Amino acid sequence: MSKQIVNFIELTELYNILNEIKNFLSFDLKNYKNKDVFFKDLDKNSVTKESLIVTNSIENIKSNIKKIDIRNVLVFENFPIQLRKIIDQINIQLIKQRYDFQSKISIKNYNLNLNSRIISKNKKDLKLTEREIDIILFLKKQNKPKTIEILQNEIWHYSSDLETHTVETHIYRLRKKIKDQFNDKNFIVSYKDGYSIE
Repeated sequence: MSKQIVNFIELTELYNILNEIKNFLSFDLKNYKNKDVFFKDLDKNSVTKESLIVTNSIENIKSNIKKIDIRNVLVFENFPIQLRKIIDQINIQLIKQRYDFQSKISIKNYNLNLNSRIISKNKKDLKLTEREIDIILFLKKQNKPKTIEILQNEIWHYSSDLETHTVETHIYRLRKKIKDQFNDKNFIVSYKDGYSIE
C-alpha cells in the first residue's frame, strides 16, 4: 500500500524538519509555500480532496473551505510543540481518514465497507469473507475479465497444491450470495476468458 501524502501549507520549516527524517515516517510529504499554489494543484487534481492538510492557521484554507473536507485539516498554531506530538497527531489523523475511506467504497451501485466487511444496497446488507472482499476489490480494478489462473496468482498468491476448482468455488459462492441477497446475477460477470465486475 502506498503511503498517504501530507500537504504542508505555509509550514516550510516543519516540512524541512520532517523531510530530514522522512524514511522513518509512515507518510509522504509535500510542501506548499502558500495556500494559492495548493488550491491551484487541488483544482488541477494534482492533490486529492482526501489528502491531509497541515497548516498553521485555519485562515489559510477558509476562503476555499468548500473545496476540501475540514476533517482533513490539521492546524498547528501554537509553537513550539514537540516533534513527536506533531507526528503522532498526523498519524492519528491519517488513521481516521483511512478508516473513513474504507467504510464507503462504491462498486457499481453498491457500498462496500472494508471495516465491517459488509456490502450493501437499498438498505440490504451482506456480510462477506476477507477472501470475497479480495476478489471484489481485485476485479473492480481490472478493465477486462481475469482468468482463473490470474485470480489464483493475485488473490491466493498461487500455491502449487491449489486447484482451479477452489477459485471457481469461491467465485460461485460469492455470486450466489449476491444473487440471493440482492437479486443481482450480474454483479460478477462470467466470460469464457474469465470474470469481471463492470
